[in-house]
Amino acid sequence: MPTHALLRRASALALALALALALSGAAAAQTPPADKTPAAAPSAPADPNAVVATVNGQPITQADIAIASDDPALSLPGVDEAQKKNLLVDYMVDLKVGAQAAEAAKVGDSPDFKRKLAYFRDKLLLDDYLEQEAKKAVTPEAEHAIYDTSVKLMKPEEEIHARHILVDNEAEAKKIAARIKGGEDFAKIAAETSKDPGSKAEGGDLGWFTKERMVPDFATAAFAMQPGQVSDPVKTQFGWHVIKVEEKRTKPQPTFDELKEQIDQHLIRKSQQDLILKLRAEAKIDRKDAPAATPADPMTPAAPPPPAVK
Repeated sequence: MPTHALLRRASALALALALALALSGAAAAQTPPADKTPAAAPSAPADPNAVVATVNGQPITQADIAIASDDPALSLPGVDEAQKKNLLVDYMVDLKVGAQAAEAAKVGDSPDFKRKLAYFRDKLLLDDYLEQEAKKAVTPEAEHAIYDTSVKLMKPEEEIHARHILVDNEAEAKKIAARIKGGEDFAKIAAETSKDPGSKAEGGDLGWFTKERMVPDFATAAFAMQPGQVSDPVKTQFGWHVIKVEEKRTKPQPTFDELKEQIDQHLIRKSQQDLILKLRAEAKIDRKDAPAATPADPMTPAAPPPPAVK
């Protein structure tokens, strides 16, 4: 096989892996399910130095497979571990074959390749360093400090639990309102007449919501009502509504667990930004292009304020 053809093959390995996965998935779909057997006992963690294959004497280790498995381009959702490992080993074999051919062709000796290698080495170093340092910022103490600050900044909000019926015209809405005020069941009439597909099957139930979540005319009418009250027809851009307020309350504050993921992302982004700014301040930087204005940190966006959940 000519060297250039082999290199094209190496550059398309991810596509080949995806195709192999698709074919294996199609075959599995046509295979009758096997009889259920007791699950095997969990195996011991694989030795990262264990050799799973060699290519012209060059080893491929379990650690190499683990790195490939973490590559987003080689994501294999829904694939069992044995099949996934087999596909990744095949991928790594092709990768090694192609890389060895490229070495023999002295592709790595070109100035352009060396510049690319230096760039990706720097990028990988920075990515791993930022990830390593960011982990230090996510501590229980820091998480709870952000949570306490966020909760203090949250203003109490009124929210209501309401139902509605949506129809096309005012005359129909007036008839429906009269029926409900005459004692008929709101949920039953909503299921029969409402044009809102999102709530019709639930008897018009909209759940709990704050005022800003609804269009102004609807929100103004609903929040002026008391629990148990049924509105006269209310017009919005969607049509005519009949509203019933079930309950009112002050919106509960989110729990720590509900905000934890947002808090952690905030701490990670802020710690990474602070680190880059610190490294910039300590470095001797000479910009030859002399830009008129340079952002404080072009590598990362400004850290957002502590998360707030409405």
